Amino acid sequence: MATLDWSQCPAVESVPGKVSGAWVFRGTRVPVSAIFENLKCSSVDEVVENFHVTQEQVQAVLDFAARSAQLPPDSSRAA
Repeated sequence: MATLDWSQCPAVESVPGKVSGAWVFRGTRVPVSAIFENLKCSSVDEVVENFHVTQEQVQAVLDFAARSAQLPPDSSRAA
């Protein structure tokens, strides 16, 4: 499975020494992985409230992940 290049998502950052360099929401210590884990059993509104991130931050991460899962426009599908 391919790894997402989170450096291309402006809503997140990875800072050495901050949460062990994990990808976190910019300006926070909230790991991106925690959001995905919690979305399994919570709504986006609950995640926003519990983790003190914004709806826009969560949406930016979800949109980035969704775009990253799409096929590139010039690729063709195997028959």
